[in-house]
Amino acid sequence: MIHNRPAGIRGSLRAALPLPFALSIRLPPALPLTLPLALSLAGLLLAGCGDPGDLRGAGATSTAVGPTRLWPEVPPAASPAVDYGEADTETVKGVTTPGDDIREADPVAVFRAEIAAHPGLYTGKGRYAETARQVAECGGKSARGRTCPVLRAYYRDLTGDGRDDMVLGVRMPGDQLGVRTYTVIGHRLTEVMATTDSTLGVEIAGRDVIIRSPSKLPGYEYRTVWSWDRRQKAMLAAKDEILRVGATDPSPGRTPAPSAGASGEDGDAR
Repeated sequence: MIHNRPAGIRGSLRAALPLPFALSIRLPPALPLTLPLALSLAGLLLAGCGDPGDLRGAGATSTAVGPTRLWPEVPPAASPAVDYGEADTETVKGVTTPGDDIREADPVAVFRAEIAAHPGLYTGKGRYAETARQVAECGGKSARGRTCPVLRAYYRDLTGDGRDDMVLGVRMPGDQLGVRTYTVIGHRLTEVMATTDSTLGVEIAGRDVIIRSPSKLPGYEYRTVWSWDRRQKAMLAAKDEILRVGATDPSPGRTPAPSAGASGEDGDAR
């Protein structure tokens, strides 16, 4: 339904001039009023009034163009070239959540369980062995040392089940940040997202976890939106994009660090 604006002064004139046969205007006695003259006067009065309520065309619209498929002779791939583990989940062993309340779980204990489950990454010459050594400086749930790499946990309902989930950050070697998300599935604490990258910031918007990472292109950044997928029962990278965020001129002597997972070659799912 189209709702026009009021006709404004035009409505007032119509009320004052009941056309065509009931026109009554006071004129000097020397000028007799005839029907043609009355109609001419009414036309002059109405001609100078705009009509803000009229519908006006917006001009010609561009023709919609559908996508064009390129190289249709190439058969579609049956499987991905690289398994990024984007839907991998993992039950956290040794950590309980009484009453399915994830806030009862100690974040430090949760990350220590990850270290125990992946000795190849956290012991000896493992990629994150330094982080594992620093975790030894972490105290209990409310007493952490300054060098403890486990950051404050944040809680938000990310799965839509009405219960809080946990987002945990861990400082990793090379100025990287590990971001982990946990929920309770079948009365068990479950890791449903794990990624490590150079980051500009991490945000929670609604039920999404948004990770911003630097780009080699001045004035641009990578932005990955992780969202809960009910079928996979995991947080998936639902949107991965590069965005222009500022001036294109780089700061003198400053080169942003590349995103580890930006090129798709050295990305790490943990």
